[in-house]
Amino acid sequence: MISQRPSTTITIASNNYVQVANLTKDIMVPSQEPVDQKTQLHHIVFGIASTANLWNHRKEYIKLWWKHNQTHGFVWLDGPVSVSTTTESLPVIKISSPTSRFSYSNNQGNCSVIRLSRIVSETVRLELENIQWIVLGDDDTFFLPENLVRVLSKYVHSQFYYLGSNSESHKQNIFFSYNMAYGGGGVAISYPLAKALERTQDHCIERYPELYGSDDRIQAYSSGLLSSHPVSPFLSIHHLDLIYPIFPSMTRVDAIKRLLLAKDLDSAALMQQSCYVHSQNWSIAISWGYLAKIYRKIIPIRELETPERTFFDWYRGYKPLGLPFNSRSVSRNICDKPVVFFMSKGECNDSTKQTVTVYSRILGSEICKRKMTLNPFLFHTISVFKELDPNLWDKQRRRNCCRVMEMKKSGSVYVKVGKC
Repeated sequence: MISQRPSTTITIASNNYVQVANLTKDIMVPSQEPVDQKTQLHHIVFGIASTANLWNHRKEYIKLWWKHNQTHGFVWLDGPVSVSTTTESLPVIKISSPTSRFSYSNNQGNCSVIRLSRIVSETVRLELENIQWIVLGDDDTFFLPENLVRVLSKYVHSQFYYLGSNSESHKQNIFFSYNMAYGGGGVAISYPLAKALERTQDHCIERYPELYGSDDRIQAYSSGLLSSHPVSPFLSIHHLDLIYPIFPSMTRVDAIKRLLLAKDLDSAALMQQSCYVHSQNWSIAISWGYLAKIYRKIIPIRELETPERTFFDWYRGYKPLGLPFNSRSVSRNICDKPVVFFMSKGECNDSTKQTVTVYSRILGSEICKRKMTLNPFLFHTISVFKELDPNLWDKQRRRNCCRVMEMKKSGSVYVKVGKC
């Protein structure tokens, strides 16, 4: 049986908002099932966002697809509504918890999106049993539950998954993110990821007051837990004759040979990126086996994982509208550019199953003379320690994080890369 605590407070959100109600109605489904059981309809909890003033009209859409005693979930409102005494094929109504304590600084949006974005954490706090997925949608969204089950059953629900579709608008995807699931059409979040989000979501709301909507907030919160760019293994590089050598001061052939040094250590991890924000107002990004960057300011992880436009497209252009993925511009100010370290050598300790790769700064480049607590130009090498994971791509990716272990006056930084 899926049961909720016989208590009070619950919250959900989406493009319309939600709060908490003193409802204790249980959802009945089979219990004590193996955790690896293939997803069925009763493993899915829907979180449908609505508002009190729209509910009487929008509930007619939900009736078209909601299956009494088969589909399970809640409609989250921003205030009470009169409930019909007749039996209707509708979800249980909940009222969202207050969000006035959170700040919201986007002039083009509405602070009510905070309530919507908390739908995940408030659903988790219900402590429901035998749940594999939380599916978010709006009150004017039509779902086909049978096909939703067919799709979700292909994924291992015990791992971290954030599933949905991006916008049909190219400009929308550029403005927000190609990695963002647009909320109205439905967002599916595996329950382990939902529980991880619940632990950090309120902190993230405080950290990102400038975000516009509920769906980009959920994507921003998830980006701290899921894999960073790139999200697929390195397979190939095309047009070697047309690109600059990927390592400076080398021929194209020698540059690829340098990359093969890292490939021989851990091919699965090659060029996978991990991020770290340092207390000295630093942000560090490591593309394992290739390069490391130190930025002299704090950059949010969602921005840090977005590739810089250090490349041309096929038509020799830099315009972001010509790219099918998100990118960010490169500053012309030397003090705002990252300090770049390229991999120079590496080795593997067979006894500890740990690799050590060394990244060296190219000497003779421009140096920022701006005063700062700790100038990254003082460092010549970054040594990165990482455990081998040959089965990296056999499971759903989670972000790796960097942790600075030591900084030596001799000019070396020692970093550990591992799970966040």
